[in-house]
Amino acid sequence: MPLSDTTIRNAKPTAKPRKLADGGGLYIEVAPSGGKWWRFKYRFEGKEKRISLGVYPDVGLKEAREKHAEARKLLAAGVDPSANKKAVKAAQSERAANSFETVAREWFDKHAPNWKENHSSKIIRRLEVDIFPWLGARPIGEVTAPELLAAIRRIESRGALETAHRALANCGQVFRYAVATGRAQRDPAADLRGSLPPSKETHHASITDPKAIGELLRDIEGYQGAFVTRCALRLAPLVFLRPGELRKAEWAEFNLDKAEWRLPPERMKMNAVHIVPLASQAVVILREIQPLTGAGRYVFTGARTTTRPMSENAVLAALRRMGYTTDEMTGHGFRSMASTLLNEQGFNRDAIERQLAHAERDGVRAAYNYAEYLPERKRMMQSWADYLDGLAKGANIIPLFGESA
Repeated sequence: MPLSDTTIRNAKPTAKPRKLADGGGLYIEVAPSGGKWWRFKYRFEGKEKRISLGVYPDVGLKEAREKHAEARKLLAAGVDPSANKKAVKAAQSERAANSFETVAREWFDKHAPNWKENHSSKIIRRLEVDIFPWLGARPIGEVTAPELLAAIRRIESRGALETAHRALANCGQVFRYAVATGRAQRDPAADLRGSLPPSKETHHASITDPKAIGELLRDIEGYQGAFVTRCALRLAPLVFLRPGELRKAEWAEFNLDKAEWRLPPERMKMNAVHIVPLASQAVVILREIQPLTGAGRYVFTGARTTTRPMSENAVLAALRRMGYTTDEMTGHGFRSMASTLLNEQGFNRDAIERQLAHAERDGVRAAYNYAEYLPERKRMMQSWADYLDGLAKGANIIPLFGESA
């Protein structure tokens, strides 16, 4: 007699497993613990076999009968339902192992140790927020260019064009890794070149007019805020560093007697040692602040604790306090200021680029050539500091003298 839901619900466990038959080899097994499992008993190639069809009530009577009917069809076609179930499970497992998210996280884990934490966290966050929800579960070898473009368009549609470009580039790296490891045949991201409008290059606001630079330097000298911030402001135009590299300056990196600041690879964007020759004016500033923070780790300590560097907004906030808007001057602007004027006035472009620690296409070369043009850079840094002194004093604007002079 076929089973009913009422019969199954009311079936009580006994000391030993008991079976309630539904017909055609389908039955439900009631365990002594009270659990109820659907089973299908059949014969294949002369051997008696059993296959599980799920647990009641997660798998109801109707669904169990449907699974039973599918298994009987396989038998009629000469296929062992148990072997078929294992093959399907293995295929699903393989698909999961080769999903876009699985491969992307594998790629990320291999490369993240070589990236700065801030850089790596942005990459994985970008993938988790903008890519995985749409493509993460898809077998990476089956993702098409239109599918990828749809995910990228979602980023673009919210106005984050630069993020869209970066996400597409990251996806291309993941696909190329998949190709290299045999999980995909090709990189569909390559088909999307030109599919996004070019992102607008971001220029950090900077003052490059000599007369205005003089006014800025005088404003810095008259800054009424924290002494540590004032010292950072005074040093910024003299060292050509990025704001993050400046604010995290550590005393252990300096040799004031040698007038040199040597930043280790882990502190630099390009992950290579960087030497900053210190003009005499820079050394004076550092010796002024040394009695205050020299016993600790950081040169420019935070306002609330001496165990951490000053906040990333300290210099920017000071500029705003002095009346300079976002469109006029930023912390990065000191680099643009130096680059513009030094290039205009004839200094060796390669020496300038090296001092700015700009990207070196050859990473190995960058690691071994951090001292490149160093004698020339020392002369340039002192000439630049002397030039700024003249501007700050309101002297007549005279050109710097580079190598061409």
